Amino acid sequence: MEKPKQQKNASGLPTDSQDYHVPVLLSETLEALNIQPDGIYVDCTFGGGGHSKALLSRLGPTGKLVVFDQDADAKKNLPTGQAGLPADERLVFVSHNFRHLQRFLRLEQVTAVDGIMADLGVSSHQFDEAERGFSTRFNAALDMRMDQRQALTAYEVVSTYTEQRLHKLFEQYGEVTNAKTLARTIVQVRNTASLKTIDGFKNAVRDIVKGNPNKYFAQVFQALRIEVNDELGALKEMLQQVPNLLKPGGRVAIITFHSLEDRLVKNFFRRGSFDEPEENPFINTPSLSELKLITKKPIGPSAEEMKRNPRSRSAKLRVAEKTGKAEG
Repeated sequence: MEKPKQQKNASGLPTDSQDYHVPVLLSETLEALNIQPDGIYVDCTFGGGGHSKALLSRLGPTGKLVVFDQDADAKKNLPTGQAGLPADERLVFVSHNFRHLQRFLRLEQVTAVDGIMADLGVSSHQFDEAERGFSTRFNAALDMRMDQRQALTAYEVVSTYTEQRLHKLFEQYGEVTNAKTLARTIVQVRNTASLKTIDGFKNAVRDIVKGNPNKYFAQVFQALRIEVNDELGALKEMLQQVPNLLKPGGRVAIITFHSLEDRLVKNFFRRGSFDEPEENPFINTPSLSELKLITKKPIGPSAEEMKRNPRSRSAKLRVAEKTGKAEG
């Protein structure tokens, strides 16, 4: 029996790509990027293609959009035409982590761009696909890899890391209240209890859970996911490449979902570094940033968007512009 053709919308995107990940702060991001019809733009986190679809709709025939996504599932959301060929020649897909931004742009003969955006964190699809191991709601392998080509899984982390290393990652990446106790418990039980599955892991540490179990395990899983995918390391590497890639007057818009990411973006946009400034009124540390802030405070979702998409509640959008005037 012939498989029914996948329905697509007017822009060539599969109609179910919206279900993959609802684009957060969509209109705010597009407005912030100040899109030029003939410009070159980068979407570092293609996902369901929602932001890319809207961005493409604002580009003219000579515009270009390069999209990155290390998750192979995201490629299924690319608009395709006849015989599986790209439906839109303005769109280029790069199946790698955005930490390699400059390298792959050069391969596409792109040395400078008009705008860069990223919607960080985990897509709705990744949370909702049980076998990916991102969600505490399902029982599956303790995996959490965004890029299935990499070796490190969440199971490898909990079964091989030292107590000190586990303590540090749960404390820093998950802000887990009893991170030290959790790390010690994992090391004590991992030789006798199986931690290969989500349920196995949760059952093995259930006795030391503090407060609301759902919130507690959400923090624990966040810490493991950040470690497995080196999310903060990748974000730092990407941000450091932004000033050299943006044209004068070009803009960068980053959507974050937790304080660790937001702090890195805020500090880099303001000072060109990731270090927290010393709170001393007598010390005036000069900014080394080539970027100027467009948003003094982060932009959050509207009440209507939070009602429509509860997962947008913690989203924060920060925008900066490359200093210097764009050539006109």
